Amino acid sequence: MPLTFNICHLGKKDLHLEGELPVEELELELRDDVLRPDGPLSYDLEAEEMDDAALVRGNICLSLRCICVRCLKEFTDTLEIDDWTCHLPLKGEDATPIVNDLVNLTPYIREDILLALPQHPLCEPECGGLKLPASVKDPGETSEKTSSAWAELDKLKL
Repeated sequence: MPLTFNICHLGKKDLHLEGELPVEELELELRDDVLRPDGPLSYDLEAEEMDDAALVRGNICLSLRCICVRCLKEFTDTLEIDDWTCHLPLKGEDATPIVNDLVNLTPYIREDILLALPQHPLCEPECGGLKLPASVKDPGETSEKTSSAWAELDKLKL
């Protein structure tokens, strides 16, 4: 069941929305194997009416299972969006769709989660990457016998 609230209840008082949303409801469709949701979305939101609109504010949190892009180690991380805010116009051309007096917040949350996901997850900021065996030579190293392309260009007399 998507995350919804009844618009009719807003006129009387502010609404408090708290709970968990199964990750399947978010329909994130992540095509990258380095990020996977690892549990339900937790939310703690307040909805209030504001001049022909609804304002929803609060915190959302999603646990992630990640693979470090440098060392390929699997780790868990938490995506927290504090002070999440969504302004929903209720009238006019840009009015939010209302079905049976219910406003669906799921598409707005999905969009903000996708924007907040790390593009290159790291197990730690100073991750050194994969450890190369001692037998493998660093491609950046050049031997004294082999000169670089720049050294050869320096020999040209123009």
